Amino acid sequence: MPAGGRPTVRSRRLGSALKNYRQAAKLDQPQAAEVIASSQARISRIESGHATPRIIEVRLLLDAYGITDQEVRDKLEDLAKHSKNRGWWLEHAAHLRPDYLDHIALEDDATYIREWQPVLVPGLLQTPAYAEASIAAGPNYISPERFAHLVKVRAGRQARIDEGGVSYSAILWEAVIAHPLMGVEIHREQLSAILEIGKRKNVTVQVLPFSAGALAGSTYAFSSFSFDSEPTVEAVTMENLLGTSIIEPPEDLARYGNAYDMLRSAALSPDASARLIQSALRSTKGDAS
Repeated sequence: MPAGGRPTVRSRRLGSALKNYRQAAKLDQPQAAEVIASSQARISRIESGHATPRIIEVRLLLDAYGITDQEVRDKLEDLAKHSKNRGWWLEHAAHLRPDYLDHIALEDDATYIREWQPVLVPGLLQTPAYAEASIAAGPNYISPERFAHLVKVRAGRQARIDEGGVSYSAILWEAVIAHPLMGVEIHREQLSAILEIGKRKNVTVQVLPFSAGALAGSTYAFSSFSFDSEPTVEAVTMENLLGTSIIEPPEDLARYGNAYDMLRSAALSPDASARLIQSALRSTKGDAS
């Protein structure tokens, strides 16, 4: 069983993929159970993410489902192998919501991360000062101990970008750049950091200008994740007052993929975005003095 008695992101991804391949092969759960000499209940638990199959079970099921693509097979075997692994973030688990832990696990597994943010600088781009100010500005009371863990985790999440282990793209509405919500000095430091991070080969930052009109209000902030060599959206997360929601149905993922493409097409190019950020940085110089 996944750690903590609840499905992990990895076990859910594995179970969902196996279920989709079973259904495409027109086999029912009892037939799948026969393949691994087990029970229908075990297949149900595997497909819901509540149980992690052994690698040999994954191989047998994929054989029965007619899956011969070696890249797909390797990916699912890898999920089975690492579904119970403890990530660095779990040392802070007592201070983090389970849904936030799931979001971090998606970030850690992803090969591509795409974010749209119309209000705040995304956590993966935040400076320590901006992170502290944005957490403190939240509507819920946070104890000093938990506050320290949240700031530390937000910095830890940025390691994959720093190491170049993921392709990261962010689209920010111009309001995020133009209006210093966290104070002028913090805002100036944050704009400078975005410009520096945006120079990395694995990072793309674009600004959706005010001239794009109502498009900025077409969807709330979201993050999308891909886990293969192509940026096909395989999971989406959205934050709200109750926590982080994870969206996985294929038809919904396609909509978010299309929404991101629309936002990217309407956004300024990375170079033009950098120039706009530089202009905003210059315009705040007088405010900081």
